Amino acid sequence: MKIDAHQHFWNPARGDYDWMPMDNEILARPYAPADLMPHLADYGIDATILVQAAATVHETEYMLGIADATPFVAGVVGWVDFENPADLEVLKRLSKHPKFKGVRPMIQDIPDVNWMLRDDVQWAFRAICELDLTFDALGFPPHLDNFLTILKRYPDMRAVIDHCMKPQIRDHSADNFRFWADGMARLAQETRTCCKFSALVTEANPGWIVEDLKPYADHVVSAFGADRVMWGSDWPVCRLAASYEAWHTAAEALTIGLTASEKTEIYGGTAARFYRIDG
Repeated sequence: MKIDAHQHFWNPARGDYDWMPMDNEILARPYAPADLMPHLADYGIDATILVQAAATVHETEYMLGIADATPFVAGVVGWVDFENPADLEVLKRLSKHPKFKGVRPMIQDIPDVNWMLRDDVQWAFRAICELDLTFDALGFPPHLDNFLTILKRYPDMRAVIDHCMKPQIRDHSADNFRFWADGMARLAQETRTCCKFSALVTEANPGWIVEDLKPYADHVVSAFGADRVMWGSDWPVCRLAASYEAWHTAAEALTIGLTASEKTEIYGGTAARFYRIDG
């Protein structure tokens, strides 16, 4: 089974995509299953994980409605308010939906880099563990140390690092690379977390080439191993830097030296195990 482990659908008219620039012709338009289906067919992708793009429970319910009507959507990663302990009941309710897999707080958009360490949000991490849900870790390299703290604090939490923690490819330097690489290596060595092989193109300069991405892809696969790495398109956000086809082709080039079994893991096996998708 081939799985796209990270994609989005949205309708800006819903009004809760606060991060979205409404004058951006690529982003500020509806994206629905019919728009994605041709790309999945082109690459023989059987299933996807639909990930939240708005910090509201309403959007999570909107996505679950799409999943109910869309066979290829195998799982939904939603959102609850970590700052509101009353949302424990919301999380319990959502967890009963067969396609609800877990949650993703939009940590990259929160100004306080230490937000995840606050006492008042720890109930949510405990609940994720108790309900046996997943946690998508969305952040930037400055969040690496705090994610390590959280993942070691909750060793039973099924976690995945989104987008390789968005390394500074467009501002590549030896120091920037080393800081990111060392932090990712510690996460790989000291926790059980997985990593999404996604969004490298949107962290690169316009006109990127595969060689720009290669040191980052190589490090992720080397540090985590193929059985803890899952490919995702990050469509339609990827369209800011590359078409679905261009990113998939680049990913294939970046993994060309791996064995067939390693590729099977990255392009489906890891995501199927992590999100518990039956093939």
